[in-house]
Amino acid sequence: MSSSAEKTASEAPSSPGNENVGVTAERAEISTGEVVLLEDAVPGQKRSAPTDSDVVGPSKKKRKRSPAQCQPKNAVCALNELRPGLIYNTVSMTGPVHAPVFTISVEVNGQMFEGQGRSKKLAKHAAAEAALRSFVQFKNAPEAQQAMNMHITDLDFTSDVTESEGSLFNTFQPPGNNSSTSAGDIEPTAASEAPAVQNGNGVSIHPMLPPARRNSSPRLPIHPGDKSPVMLLNELRPGIKFECVSEDGEPYAKFTMSVNIDGETFEGTGPSKKLGKAAAAKAALAKLYNITFSPFTSLFQPNRNFGSPGAPPVSFEQMALPQVLADHIARLVISKFTALIEGQPMHSRRKVLAGIVMTTGPQMEDAKVISVATGTKCINGEHMSVQGASLNDTHAEIIARRCLCDFMYSQLELHINPETSEQSIFVPRPDSKGYRLKENIKFHLYINTAPCGDARIFSPHEAVTQDDSIDKHPNRKARGQLRTKIESGEGTIPVKSSDGIQTWDGVLQGQRLLTMSCSDKIARWNVVGVQGALLSHYVEPIYLESIVLGSLFHPSHMYRAVCGRIETTIQGLPPPYRLNKPLMSLITSPEVRQPGKAPNYSVNWTTGQEGPEIINSVTGKDDQGVASRLSKQGLFRRFLNLMGRIGSITGLTFKSCPRQYSDAKEAVQDYKMAKEQLVLAFHKAELGTWLKKPIEQDQFELDDSMLANHQ
Repeated sequence: MSSSAEKTASEAPSSPGNENVGVTAERAEISTGEVVLLEDAVPGQKRSAPTDSDVVGPSKKKRKRSPAQCQPKNAVCALNELRPGLIYNTVSMTGPVHAPVFTISVEVNGQMFEGQGRSKKLAKHAAAEAALRSFVQFKNAPEAQQAMNMHITDLDFTSDVTESEGSLFNTFQPPGNNSSTSAGDIEPTAASEAPAVQNGNGVSIHPMLPPARRNSSPRLPIHPGDKSPVMLLNELRPGIKFECVSEDGEPYAKFTMSVNIDGETFEGTGPSKKLGKAAAAKAALAKLYNITFSPFTSLFQPNRNFGSPGAPPVSFEQMALPQVLADHIARLVISKFTALIEGQPMHSRRKVLAGIVMTTGPQMEDAKVISVATGTKCINGEHMSVQGASLNDTHAEIIARRCLCDFMYSQLELHINPETSEQSIFVPRPDSKGYRLKENIKFHLYINTAPCGDARIFSPHEAVTQDDSIDKHPNRKARGQLRTKIESGEGTIPVKSSDGIQTWDGVLQGQRLLTMSCSDKIARWNVVGVQGALLSHYVEPIYLESIVLGSLFHPSHMYRAVCGRIETTIQGLPPPYRLNKPLMSLITSPEVRQPGKAPNYSVNWTTGQEGPEIINSVTGKDDQGVASRLSKQGLFRRFLNLMGRIGSITGLTFKSCPRQYSDAKEAVQDYKMAKEQLVLAFHKAELGTWLKKPIEQDQFELDDSMLANHQ
């Protein structure tokens, strides 16, 4: 569209004799110098001051207007007060006819400022806001803040610095750098604390984004909360068509919808075609326009901190995993599980699915599924094993972590033979004592729902607005408490101080066997690592890079559950142990709640296996009563078979290594100290005491027949 000049009503030429009419909507200046409210004057006419001759009848007291009745200035009015007579030009109109995007410019002090909006009025306000930001100082800072739609905080009048950089006191920008955009423009967010990477246009991107996704995407002034994903995508790409690819999926993802844009297909799943269509639109918007609909704080609001009181501030943007990466991780796990149970329909039913994905660099195409698991129950107390042959906890995320340990043993076994050591994910430490992960190797945990325990203690339908989504009472007693799972059931209950240590005979007599919740165990992994005590003989602590959820994701509650509740009380950790804060995200195709009874089996698989292993959740063994390779007995056997064949951090040999399972765990002093500090941190925070299993479970030894021959 050709450029056309347009003037506001306040900028229109005044009639003769009316040269001194003000340019703001609130005030009008008359020839006598007195000020009256514009509402009391006739538009377009000068109003003279009242005289005694004008008064008819008894005089009336002048009614004072309450300050609350005064309307705040908008950006256009504020700018017109500073620079009267400005001319706004319509630069262009793009987009479809039913949803145009206007670009309007205004010249101030020799600089050209532009703004975009869905109407000329919005674009004009955006241009005025951009111009206001170029001024060095304002006479009334709070009023200017309000005019520019900035977040107004309580001002500290004793502070030397009244505003942070980028608000009211801005450094002057050269004309070449005035890439001014509207307040609604979408800006890319920082997804993690990883080193910054830039694309060819100098735009910062997440280092894990694949090269195909590193091109800058157009940024349009769109508020995701205003419209549905399908409506937004139709406005941005009119004429697109959604297709139903599949209708025979599981009840929680029965329909698979797809949309093709620029030769690339985006898919979404859901229990209905409508939800599947919305999921596909979200996936397309996330990649093409960097528009996400995650529960994280809106891009148009100031950063919200959700760390614990007294802890360093943590913003949502620092903890958010990029949407395309989260969807890719989830898709890999779900696809692998679908392939595994394709020939076993009787084990396809599940409530919770978890998996761990390994990335070896910035190319997400090289991501590899390490483990997949399902399950929601714990062992029945009467099936406890004194030989470490039963799996006590068959919740999906717990089994997925044990599968990861199984994978780590396989990688360490590659170092037995020097010819295969290069294939391992581990490299020797500089002191030749033990191993550490190769550079750029990261592990990502996917769970199709929030882990049981503290991360799931909230109502997903009560956080209607963004303000409601911030927990106003983070210190309430129900928040952050250690919780235990119920034997052979679902759900968790708070730990009682009177529970103490569980006893073997007490459980056999009928006392319920209690197991710490998944939220609590993930919090433990973020301190001592996912490798566990035995592997700590060989490798440095390994932490999760991210946690991706498929449903029930609340950023504040999830952060508190996995690390936030102890960040102010954890201390004295021996290096390299630390408090890990993983990135988090929700996928674009969230799973819906599945009512009904959970199955009594758990499916697990580790990379390198031909097929899945099926475990009876009640007995902790398979249907033939055989111990799982993931049991304490199975992993302890692999630990002892490595002892003396590869280097260890603790310096133990096969002869000096304890033969009892509990003693071997106690022999790692740094791990033991880190775990003690974790328990102490929960105690200091008054969140409960970590509950231990009966000590008899770990007091077992392996027969020599179960061990490989050591030279």
